[in-house]
Amino acid sequence: MTDYLSASIRAASAGLAFQSTRMRVISENIANADATSSVVGGDPYRRKTISFETELDAGEPIRIAEIGVDKRPFNVTHEPGHPAADAAGFVKRPNVELMIEMADLREANRTYLANLQMVKQAREAIAATIDLLRT
Repeated sequence: MTDYLSASIRAASAGLAFQSTRMRVISENIANADATSSVVGGDPYRRKTISFETELDAGEPIRIAEIGVDKRPFNVTHEPGHPAADAAGFVKRPNVELMIEMADLREANRTYLANLQMVKQAREAIAATIDLLRT
């Protein structure tokens, strides 16, 4: 029984690590939601994405496959006086949607807390099993 509990702790720990990285990536996106280019007509911050892969038979149940970039087009606004405006007065804005980022952050936080609760419950079950074996 302890092997199954240890395996569940390893799976939840891997989930904790993934969700922590996911929250970091989302936080970077939120922090750079208004970051324009420092070069006239240049590309601004591009939204980062994170993907994972699972391998249930291997040692790690989940791991980060890649941290990539979102290929969606940039938002463009007409601001002739902006330092990053091109010759026509258009400024490229990051392709970050704050509402999507906030929803993703909330989901990642809840998943992190669920994994944390799983670790806690598995530890309690292991401790209860050890107590039963002592008596």
